[in-house]
Amino acid sequence: MKRKLSILLLSLLFMFAALFLAACSDDSDTDTSSEDDDATEENESDEPLTLTFFNADGEEKSFDDPVAQKITEETGIKLEMDYPVGGNDESIPLMIASGDYPDLIFAKGDIGKLIEAGGVIKLDELIEEKGDNLKELYGDQLDRLRNSIDDPSIYNVGTYGVEEARWETSGTFQVQLDVLRELGYPEIRTLDDFEDAITEYYEKYPEIDGQKTIPLSLLGSDWRWLITVGNPAGFAAGIPDDGQWAINDETGETTYKFLLPELKEYFKWLNGMNDKGLLDPESFTHTYDTYISKLSSGRVLSIADQSWNIGDADAALVADGKEWKTYAPLPVTINEEYKSQGLKDYGFAGGWGISISSTSEYQEEAFEFLDWMASEEAQILTNWGIEGENYDVVDGKRVLQEDDRERKNTDADYPKETGVGYYLYPFPQWGNGAVDSSGQPITPDSEQNIIDNFNEAEKEVVAEYGMENWTDWFPPEEDLGMSNHGAAANYTIESGSELEIIQQKADDLTEQRITQAVLGDPADFDASWDAMIEELEAMDIEKANELMTQKTLDVMELWGTK
Repeated sequence: MKRKLSILLLSLLFMFAALFLAACSDDSDTDTSSEDDDATEENESDEPLTLTFFNADGEEKSFDDPVAQKITEETGIKLEMDYPVGGNDESIPLMIASGDYPDLIFAKGDIGKLIEAGGVIKLDELIEEKGDNLKELYGDQLDRLRNSIDDPSIYNVGTYGVEEARWETSGTFQVQLDVLRELGYPEIRTLDDFEDAITEYYEKYPEIDGQKTIPLSLLGSDWRWLITVGNPAGFAAGIPDDGQWAINDETGETTYKFLLPELKEYFKWLNGMNDKGLLDPESFTHTYDTYISKLSSGRVLSIADQSWNIGDADAALVADGKEWKTYAPLPVTINEEYKSQGLKDYGFAGGWGISISSTSEYQEEAFEFLDWMASEEAQILTNWGIEGENYDVVDGKRVLQEDDRERKNTDADYPKETGVGYYLYPFPQWGNGAVDSSGQPITPDSEQNIIDNFNEAEKEVVAEYGMENWTDWFPPEEDLGMSNHGAAANYTIESGSELEIIQQKADDLTEQRITQAVLGDPADFDASWDAMIEELEAMDIEKANELMTQKTLDVMELWGTK
């Protein structure tokens, strides 16, 4: 009996042991599975979040340069960047038609179309709740981000610096440094002075390096017609850069600028330049690449262009040892009655910026990313690059490494390859006049750095004129005053509005008719111009003037500047 009980007891003990081991085994398996799941989730959370970003001014570029990698490391965000292929300006309308939007959108002047279509969200609440960096950045300029009197919401942030110092000028007439040296450093203030200088040099040197010398070249075959043909006409007439408009900054009265007699006077001069063989005959037909190739050869004596548009040519000239073939900006106007507006202070322009789409699944993450881009940490990174790789801290101050300083001045691909300076526009940016919490400039492009980075030819020329910087030639910004209305080129024109329709027709007409008038017989110029004015009046350009005047007044009311 005892033996049977012992066997039974032993069997029961084995059974309990087996059950216990099985239970332990199950618990162990369960715990391991849970740990594996946690590890998987942790690994997944370590992966950066990809936000799609359409940039209307973008180019083919992957978000993998060193600065981009650092941005991802700090924010957990990676950008998948898209841009309009072949200069296509239908990208935004196509987005609206399909309802397929990227997470982030820089639409430039098409922002109004997106707002009307409900394609972007209002940012007011997000700025208030979690936009500490943006609020600090914009401060009392925040109202300049607002859309309109009727809809004073904020739909975008970024694009332009808030604290901008004018240590450089752009968009004016520019002439080769060698022209100035060869002619004994003449004073060039008017169109006549400008024409005399390039004519004299051209007659002395009809060929450069075995190729025909080109006295003046423009790029009027694409959208850059506005940059190299339309805008210089206004600048020569002493009109600030308000796109296609001339604005009385006190009253807000706005006029389509090609109606003004000063503009006729400028284009009549340009027509004469063409008739004398001083204007590149391909100015209205050659491509951008051909234009840059001509400039890079060193045989184009003068241009009327923005510095950012000729950066590749400038870098190529310096790299080829042709520093004397680079360009000096000139404060040229029609005559001495007009004052160059090259250093005009427009204040923070507002208007354009990066928006968050209404269909994005990551709206909060997208906003947090934009807010981080406005932080001091981000501004130092995007302006200077990575400490130890692009710059060093010497005696408590940031100093670009010599290789980076050299490449920044001579290599047009430097921003794209390194990321240094690449992610400023159109993101929120402090501006080149801002300083960080230690009092240091937020950008390496301080005035002294600009002067220090002049090539040897530039240094010699400014010294000959008794200047330190090219801006010394121009009327100082304190004499020009700050614009009460900002820059009209950045105003949002409502899609499909009467103003948009009339202006588009007027822009198309003036580009065509002015080009024809410039290239035509001088004897026909007056008749051609008068016919264009009649066509503008027939399309009710005065109505556009009235509507744009009201928009300007609304902006001034919204900003509290009138």
